[in-house]
Amino acid sequence: MRYRTYPAGLAVSPPPTPKANPSTMPKLGMREIRRAQLIDATLLTIDQTGLAGATLASVAQRASISTGIVSHYFGDKDGLLEATMRHVLRDLWQATSSRRRAAKADPRSKLRAVVAANFDTAQTSGPVMKTWLAFWSESMHKPHLRRLQYVNTRRLNSNLCADFSKALPRAAARRAASGLAALIDGLWLRGALSGEPFDTKAALRVANDYIDLMLAARD
Repeated sequence: MRYRTYPAGLAVSPPPTPKANPSTMPKLGMREIRRAQLIDATLLTIDQTGLAGATLASVAQRASISTGIVSHYFGDKDGLLEATMRHVLRDLWQATSSRRRAAKADPRSKLRAVVAANFDTAQTSGPVMKTWLAFWSESMHKPHLRRLQYVNTRRLNSNLCADFSKALPRAAARRAASGLAALIDGLWLRGALSGEPFDTKAALRVANDYIDLMLAARD
């Protein structure tokens, strides 16, 4: 191997480091960013035009991207609605888990945490409520959406039944859980159809009174 020699005393600088070309660098997280952008656009489009107006083209226009990109990420309108609802459900499940972990260990506190998560602003904003209503309607006709609804129902009932079971016999706990789940859905639905901002305090008061009533049976 030959070595390059330099005259004594001559300072030698290391070869320059080649600059990265931005156009060839990987776009880390771009897929997640695009999907989140399109899901937000879907929520806003459903809020303003309903599900019928939430076409791939209208969502793409709101997000200022091409229809082809929407199709690339979600396939079709059903895929877009499913992805949007998975996002909404993930927010609900994470909020429920977080609130239950932060709550005290007694059944009343755990149950109130579940109720609070379902009436959180993330679940009662106009765009999310209208998307929920559209999802429920579509889930009656499309099996893949019906499965999502089934999973959500099972999770809610499981949490409520587990917490009631700490204070009530199993059969009574199941009845109490079923009643509270129906009350949560009913209060949420009445609020969604009222045309007014969701009254979180009123909904919490009614649901929490029910919890107190059910737990009073053990005292």
